[in-house]
Amino acid sequence: MISMLDKRAQILLKTLIERYIAEGQPIGSRTLSKYSGLDLSPATIRNVMADLEELGFIASPHTSAGRVPTPLGYRFFVDTLLIVKPLESDAMHRLELELLPDNPQRVVQAASQLLSQLTQFAGVVMTPRRRAVTFRHIEFLKLSEKRILLIVVTPEGDVQNRILFTERDYSPSELIEAANYINQNYSGHSFEDVRARLQGELRELRQDLTKLMSTALDAGSRALAEGGDYVLSGERNLLTVQDLTHDVNRMKQLLELFERKSSLLSILDHSLRGQGVQIFIGGESGVAAPDDVAVVTKPYTVDGEVLGTVGVIGPTRMAYDRVIPIVDVTAKLLSSALSQH
Repeated sequence: MISMLDKRAQILLKTLIERYIAEGQPIGSRTLSKYSGLDLSPATIRNVMADLEELGFIASPHTSAGRVPTPLGYRFFVDTLLIVKPLESDAMHRLELELLPDNPQRVVQAASQLLSQLTQFAGVVMTPRRRAVTFRHIEFLKLSEKRILLIVVTPEGDVQNRILFTERDYSPSELIEAANYINQNYSGHSFEDVRARLQGELRELRQDLTKLMSTALDAGSRALAEGGDYVLSGERNLLTVQDLTHDVNRMKQLLELFERKSSLLSILDHSLRGQGVQIFIGGESGVAAPDDVAVVTKPYTVDGEVLGTVGVIGPTRMAYDRVIPIVDVTAKLLSSALSQH
């Protein structure tokens, strides 16, 4: 994508997005001329703006001659043009002071509140996932021809359900046979452990039952891991952000994101698989989030194992150069505090 834009166009796009983040108003060619440091005529700037608009990086609001960034423009900006600042010392000091080894619940709560207070947006921290959770018992219940309900019971009696979509129709007796095999041989183990051991042992079972069990182990493992939760702070801050409240439909979408726990967990889940700080703009995470919303996340680790995510939810018009280091440092300090607990 970089090859689409020459250096001049990149500088003008960067300037436009930085000024829009700072001012919140559509940016015209006069502002770009003043702040870009380029010696270009107004006509040349307008031509480059027209090219950027054609590529989908910026758009013209009806009421103004200026332009605003699109989600695609923000994506290019954060991936290619953004220069991240070091975290200012007072914010660093505050994080170091509050995120000390302590009760995990308190540290997670503190991290969420600090993310919100330091950015003035919403802070979210996924609570540490339980490691290698074991199961006591599983059952398969046939729902329809190729849909099976997997029921997983933990040693504590917690129950998780998952629907499995299978390639073929299994009879009730086959489902009982598969469940009995797993329960008799592996009750009390984690799904990860069972998966490793089954590689060598499943040869004695029919190939198609092996497939069913592998699907069940994956789903069961996810079901127990997804017993996850999160701590959310400062969502009220977003009700004062004009970009997010000027449109009733956007507002409803945003409130739904907070109300439907599964949506937010899905974004946080998504970021668990990535490296370092990740930025999701609008619906990029696969969740129906408004175009005007961005989520900046980073996974945190405990004793080297990824167990959760920290993040900031705010408008796409946020100072990414400041928010990114806040999320980055919070994740590192949280990792350290939980590993030492």
